[in-house]
Amino acid sequence: MVKKEKQKLKIIPLGGVEGIGKNITVFEYGNDIIIVDCGLAFPDEEMFGVDLVLPDMTYLAENKEKIKGLLLTHGHEDHIGAIPYLLKRIQIPVYGTRLTLGILEGKLEEHGILKNSKLTEITAGQTVKLGVFSIEFISVTHSIPDAVALCIESPAGRIIYTGDFKIDHTPVHGEAIDLQRFAVLGSKGVRLLMCDSTNVERPGYTPTEIRLYTSFERYFALKDRRILVATFSSNIHRVQQIINTSAKYGRKVVLNGRSMVNIVNAAIRLGYMDIPEGILIDISEMKRLPPSQVTLITTGSQGEPMSALYRMAFGEHNQIAVGKNDLVILSSSPIPGNEKMIITIINELLKRGVEVVNDAAAEVHVSGHACEEELKLIHALTKPECFIPVHGEYRHLKRHAELAKEMGMKPSNVIIPEAGKVIELTRQTFARNGEVTAGQVLVDGYGVGDVGLTVLRDRKRLAEDGVLIVIASVDFSSNSVISGPDITSKGFVYVKESEELLEELKKLSRKSLERCLAKNIRGSEAIKLRLREDLASAISQKTKRKPVIIPVIIETSI
Repeated sequence: MVKKEKQKLKIIPLGGVEGIGKNITVFEYGNDIIIVDCGLAFPDEEMFGVDLVLPDMTYLAENKEKIKGLLLTHGHEDHIGAIPYLLKRIQIPVYGTRLTLGILEGKLEEHGILKNSKLTEITAGQTVKLGVFSIEFISVTHSIPDAVALCIESPAGRIIYTGDFKIDHTPVHGEAIDLQRFAVLGSKGVRLLMCDSTNVERPGYTPTEIRLYTSFERYFALKDRRILVATFSSNIHRVQQIINTSAKYGRKVVLNGRSMVNIVNAAIRLGYMDIPEGILIDISEMKRLPPSQVTLITTGSQGEPMSALYRMAFGEHNQIAVGKNDLVILSSSPIPGNEKMIITIINELLKRGVEVVNDAAAEVHVSGHACEEELKLIHALTKPECFIPVHGEYRHLKRHAELAKEMGMKPSNVIIPEAGKVIELTRQTFARNGEVTAGQVLVDGYGVGDVGLTVLRDRKRLAEDGVLIVIASVDFSSNSVISGPDITSKGFVYVKESEELLEELKKLSRKSLERCLAKNIRGSEAIKLRLREDLASAISQKTKRKPVIIPVIIETSI
């Protein structure tokens, strides 16, 4: 048996370190594993048909007997969205604050696994013992209530994992960040800091959420407009402000979008929102009110296809039509990669006569993440010996690593993490060593993991260059083509205007088939391969396109 003092703490990020989303980190010491967060990401425009992107959790399934628990920092999708998929594979206890678990319960119920899930509510200041680990939950401020940082006591030393945070001394709801606790832990000695990197490139401080009241009031005072505000459904502080401002100016509020309704209902039920009586109305009641008395809070601030705002912009919403009497406020900032989708929605709204306001034009959004000076303060308070930047794209992690070095940390004590790459920590050493299975798992409808890179490549080619289907009947006994080849195309060329090209491809297909038969090639798969190669080469030369080519060989006999 390995002696405890000879063992090393393994820190394994399975996501959250090569982009925004899929946050999940494994801490392993001997036979004990704890997991921090288990989130998802949303597909980019290259992932045709994909609904969600999950972290690859193979390593957890392979080591399920070691897992002592899953610890949650807050209730955003990129930190809890993949939990139902994990709990379907592994039964483990989950620890989180009241609102975080309240939101999670709704997800588990949708997946039909709530009854079999073990959820334990914790509060800031509480400590949980899991195997060799002791975890303290520390109050932090973020764009959702009940966010916490974690202080993980391990045989390799004290680790502070900040989760997502900013330093806001006047939060809309709840307590401010507990900087005093960070300072106390720093005075006792911190072996490793793992810190949010999202806004490290932004100088200064993140503005307080409460500043948005003034901005909202300027627009809500307009007497001739219906106001639609698109924001994250989980940004309960923001939704509360919008409702309060609506009440002040005599507006009724409609919630639109399933996630918006679900999360707000959970927040009301758990006491995290205070809704004036009678202000929330059903969408069906909206038409009887003049525009100046209506505020609509909706999902779709990131331009997500088929979100409520997307359907409004394209005239596809079955209950809401937008036009010149509407003002749309995009109360969010683009997640990297979503910029094009958001611009598309803005353009469509403008075509319909809608006035659009976003953060580039007015102060209608503040971030939930710490800027450079706030990050420096956390480093100064905790005084860590070693540092791992987390939560961000590589550029964010790289800049945060540089910031740590600027504050006096030895370069050898800073490691930029990679998904699946193991970082080992002892009281004396800090280094990379080995790797585990990591990556992404795609969810498409009810399918989880059955869409891979090959399928995505095919979908991309189908979307960009279409498909060509070649059908021919062949008699192998006489080595002759009985009928065809006939060619059908979808998304490749408009048939009536490209008859000449298609006729050329038919002749080429027949020649290719006859060559195969002349060489006594009898396997239909071998003939299909040759046919694909010959057609792909000719099509590329003539059109510079690469359609998916599907040969269909029917074996017949005369």
